[in-house]
Formats: sequence, structure tokens, C-alpha cells
Amino acid sequence: MTNIVFMGTPDFSVPILNRLIEEGYTISLVVTQPDRPKGRKKVMTAPPVKEVAESHGIDVLQPEKIKESYQDILAYEPDLLITAAYGQILPEALLEYPELGAINVHASLLPELRGAAPIHYALMQGKKETGVTIMYMVKALDAGDMLSKTVVGIEETDNVGTLHDKLSEAGARLLTETLPGLIDETMVAEPQQHEAATFAPTIKRGEERIDFSRSKEEVQNHIRGMSPWPVAYTKWEGQPLKLWRSIEGSKTHNDRPGTILDKSPEGIVVACGDGGSVILTELQPSGKKRMDAASFVNGVGQTMNIGDVLGESDE
Repeated sequence: MTNIVFMGTPDFSVPILNRLIEEGYTISLVVTQPDRPKGRKKVMTAPPVKEVAESHGIDVLQPEKIKESYQDILAYEPDLLITAAYGQILPEALLEYPELGAINVHASLLPELRGAAPIHYALMQGKKETGVTIMYMVKALDAGDMLSKTVVGIEETDNVGTLHDKLSEAGARLLTETLPGLIDETMVAEPQQHEAATFAPTIKRGEERIDFSRSKEEVQNHIRGMSPWPVAYTKWEGQPLKLWRSIEGSKTHNDRPGTILDKSPEGIVVACGDGGSVILTELQPSGKKRMDAASFVNGVGQTMNIGDVLGESDE
């Protein structure tokens, strides 16, 4: 019986852990991030993976720094280490210990989009498909030999939330299809073409800001590539205006990018840099809840006028 240690933290990891449990794999330990304060009231909240593990009576470790606590994991003598969005870099001693290796469920078609935010970047880059790769973990970032892949299509209506869920479920299926061949050592791993690698680093503060001087496709992809987290924004009347949802517009113009071209309950039409436009359909003014365009236009947005320019005070 293969002794597995599973390492993961957010919602992405939950279907993967659940699938392993349902398939009857022996998971002796789940490693996840420490509980963190959440929400306005800063209530200490357990990671989603911890809740799943505890509900099945699986031991849980939550090291603040894995490099200082990895010996506690080795005490469980894992034959195989599986990670899925764990959130810390693993020390080499931990990667090298399991007889069957350490593998990762990564949400892209490697070597494309190595890094922490492959789902966001797949959308922001306007890709029509992405997928999941299961690979051996090595010291270099997402650079290990690949065991298996599966392709997931990206629809025009997808955002980070919907694509995240598709990839999580696809990863869970792919992992359980891959494990038998890995465990009986009949599966041959394929090296990555490192020269073709692209990267998807953590989204930094400020990258949520929309640049309306870009094309309508780029603006639209940026908005959906930031929704529902961390959420794109611009400035209106000197305050942040979050942009939760939009669609590409048909209206053309010769106006300054960011100019309001039209305003109706169906949406706010904004000029983009290529002469095209996007239609903002779900917004969140500063200090308010998110709302559809009709609620915005009939409420706080009554002071927004055609000809106003969004984003001016970002500079």
C-alpha cells in the first residue's frame, strides 16, 4: 500500500484531495498553510484542505516555514509526495526522500505558464485553451519531467473563478488516471522543453489597474483575468472603481482611451486604445457593494457622464 503525503492549501486543492480519498488511496498526512485571519473581523480561518483532512480523520501539519519543519513530514515515511497549490517552496531533502518521488498538479500546459498564477495569465493572454500537467518536482520552478497532461478549453465567458474550477476538477481526474502507472513504475516521464518556457508570476499590487490604451481584446482579457480575485480596477471621481465583469463592445471611436462613450442599464461603454470599446456590466464603486450596470446607472452612477474619462487620476 503506497503511503502518500498530500500538500495543498486553497479551494483548488480540495477536489484533488477528495478524489484521492474516494479512490481509496492511503493518505497518512496532509500538509497545509497555517490558519489565517479572514474578513473584516479577522476571524482565524482554516485552509479548505485542512477541513477536508480533519473530516476524514487524516493528520494535519501546518508549518509556518516548511524549510524548518520538513523533518516532521519525513517522520511519516512517505512513499509519494503530492502537491497541489501548497504555497511554499519545498526543501530538496523533502523532494528527494519519497521512493516514488514528489509530484505536482500544475494548472497549465507546461512548459507554458510556470509559476504561481497560471490561471490568471492564461486569461490575460487571451488563450483559447490551457490545461493541467502532472510533473515531478525539482529545485527549479515547475521545471520537472512531465508525467501526464490534459487540455481544458477556455470559453469567452470564463473568468478566473470558472476556469479555476474546471482546472481543479480536471486535475483531480488526471491525477487518479496517472497514479497507477506511476506507482507500478510503468509510466515514462517526458522532459520539458525549457527553451519554450513562459512564466506566470504572482500578481503584484497595482497590476489590477486597467490600461484603457490597450486594445479592446486586451482590456477585456485583463478584466476577466482578474475576476473574481484580485479584481481589476480603474479610477472614477478620484476613487477606485472595481470592474468585475465586461464584454467586448461594437462601438468604435476616435476618443481618448478611457472615455465614456455611452451609458445605459445594459452597461458603461468605454473607449479603448485600438478604436474599439468594452462594455462594463458589473462594477463596484468605492465603499459600495458590487452591482450590475443597471443598479449603478440608476444609483451612484447618475453622476457619470458621457465624455468623462476613467483612470485619469491613476497617473
